[in-house]
Amino acid sequence: MNIADLITPQSVIANFRVSSKKQALQELAKKAASLVGQPEKHVFDVLSERERLGTTGVGLGIAIPHGKLPGLDRITGLFARLDKPVDFEAIDNQPVDLVFLMLAPEDAGADHLKALARVSRLLRDRAVCAKLRGTDNADALYALLTDERASDAA
Repeated sequence: MNIADLITPQSVIANFRVSSKKQALQELAKKAASLVGQPEKHVFDVLSERERLGTTGVGLGIAIPHGKLPGLDRITGLFARLDKPVDFEAIDNQPVDLVFLMLAPEDAGADHLKALARVSRLLRDRAVCAKLRGTDNADALYALLTDERASDAA
């Protein structure tokens, strides 16, 4: 599974302006809802429920909020580069500025886990993250995220 299977240029947001984790999840849910044709409240509820189980702030300024949403036919991603880092209750207590949201069908099973692992591998690469943090252009972010050479090296 490639990152390009999860996101489109329309699902990449540069300079995402939010002031808290809750607002980030609300605004991301709104954007994701329009991408997947689901009610915003359903998307937000799925993300909030997953956060109650434990933070999706994985450290190093990165969060990967995710969940399974009834009615989806494929795994869908959304990437946001925050204009200012926010407290996401990350495991390393560092604020988050890179967020990769992922929604999967209820029956995604191993595909959901493979997609999470793929995103995690890519965002663990410090060079990739430095490049993501170094641009505020959505097209450039999309190109960096979907560059197979970068994601294969990760």
